[in-house]
Amino acid sequence: MPNPKPSRRTFIRRAGLGLGALGFASQAALAAERPPDSFARPSKLRLGLVTYNLAKDWDIPTIIRNCEEARFEGVELRTTHAHGVEVASSRGQREEVKRRFRESRVALMGLGSAFDYHTPDQARLRKDIEATKEYIVLAHDVGARGVKVRPNGLPKEVPKEKTLEQIGLALRELGEFGEGYGVQIRLEVHGPETSLLPNIKIIMDTARHRNVGVCWNSNQSDLDGDGFEHNFDLVKDRIFTVHMRDLYLEEYPFRKLLARLNETGFSGFCLAEIPESKDPVRVMNYFRGLFLAYQNLL
Repeated sequence: MPNPKPSRRTFIRRAGLGLGALGFASQAALAAERPPDSFARPSKLRLGLVTYNLAKDWDIPTIIRNCEEARFEGVELRTTHAHGVEVASSRGQREEVKRRFRESRVALMGLGSAFDYHTPDQARLRKDIEATKEYIVLAHDVGARGVKVRPNGLPKEVPKEKTLEQIGLALRELGEFGEGYGVQIRLEVHGPETSLLPNIKIIMDTARHRNVGVCWNSNQSDLDGDGFEHNFDLVKDRIFTVHMRDLYLEEYPFRKLLARLNETGFSGFCLAEIPESKDPVRVMNYFRGLFLAYQNLL
C-alpha cells in the first residue's frame, strides 16, 4: 500500500531538520577553515599595571580607582613611588594597604624592587640579599604574592659564567626564603647582556627552585640570536609574570607573545609598563582594547 501524502506540518518539520543539518555542516566547514593559530578556548591571561611610569605619582586609592575603571585586574607596586609601600611602612600601614586591595576588585599581585645580584662586591651582594628578604616580608604583610628583582649587567672584570652563577645562587636562597612566606621571586629579564634569554636560562638553571621564575620584559633583545620563538622556548615553562610596553609598537611581536603565552596555558598577569599620560584611564582603556583584540577576544 503506497505511503499517504505527508501533511503540510510533517513536510515543514522534515524540511527544518534538513536545513538544520546543513547548518551544522556549514559550521563544521567554517571550523575546518579557521586559521590554526586561532584560540580554541578563552584566554586565561590577566591584565594588570606596573606603577612604573604611568602610575608613579598615584596613591593607593587612585591606583585602585583607575584600575577598576579601566578593568585592570591587578597591579605591581614599584618601590620609591608615591604610593609609599616600602620596607619602612609600619604594621598599621601594611594592614591598611592589604585591606584596601582585599576590599577592591584589584589584586595586589606583586611588589617591584630594584635589587640586583651581579655585583662582584660580596659585602654589597650580601646586603642586597638581606634587603630583599625584608622586602619579601613586606610583600607578605601587604598581601602581595611576589617580588620582582633583576640582574642589571655583567661586570667586565668577572667571567660571565661566574656572575650568572652568582645571580642564580642568590635567587635560590631568596626562593627558599620567600617560599616560607608564600611569596614568589620573579626575575625581570633586564640589563645589558643579562637581558639575553640564553643568559636568563643559565641563571634559572642555576637557581633551580620552584619559587623562582621569570618576569618576561618584552625587550627588543628577545628577538636577538636565534629569534623570538627560540628565546621564548628557553624559559616558557618558567614565566611567572609579563611586562609589556605599548602594544601598538610594531617593532615587537606582541600578538605572537600573547599567542605563545596562551599556548603554554599561562594564567598569570600581563602588566602594562607604559609612559605617563594626562588622560591615563583613557590610555588604559585603549591598552585593554588592544590586549583583547590581539587575542581575538573582542
